[in-house]
Amino acid sequence: MSTLIKIAVVLIISLVSFSSKAQESYNLIIEVEEANSNDGKMFVAVYNEEAKFLRKSYKGTKSKIVNNSCSVTFEDLPKGTYAVSIYHDKNNNGKLDRNFLGIPKESYGCSNDAKGFMGPPKWNDAKFELKTNKTITVILN
Repeated sequence: MSTLIKIAVVLIISLVSFSSKAQESYNLIIEVEEANSNDGKMFVAVYNEEAKFLRKSYKGTKSKIVNNSCSVTFEDLPKGTYAVSIYHDKNNNGKLDRNFLGIPKESYGCSNDAKGFMGPPKWNDAKFELKTNKTITVILN
């Protein structure tokens, strides 16, 4: 009988430990500033993998722009490494417009104020660790 009790105690401890690790999630607030107008929408994307950065977001949303800014909250993100990209879809066509050279014609920005040189920003410049609730500010280019 004592073996059965020991097994039950180990099982309960394991479940409690697993449950506390599963609940390790945080909120990420992204404040976007200096949009050049209130027209259109702000597209905000969160990435959790370098291979998908600027290609396929982990989470994303669009936001209304008020007073040339917006604030978006992503809740319950697991602890980890993330990067954020934003663009101001001023003409509301659902994409980042570019000129014939591929240079964006609409305002954009990334976490850590990451900027690309002869191309888009890099994951290593935009990434940050999420291990507490966090607020980041992105100023559009």
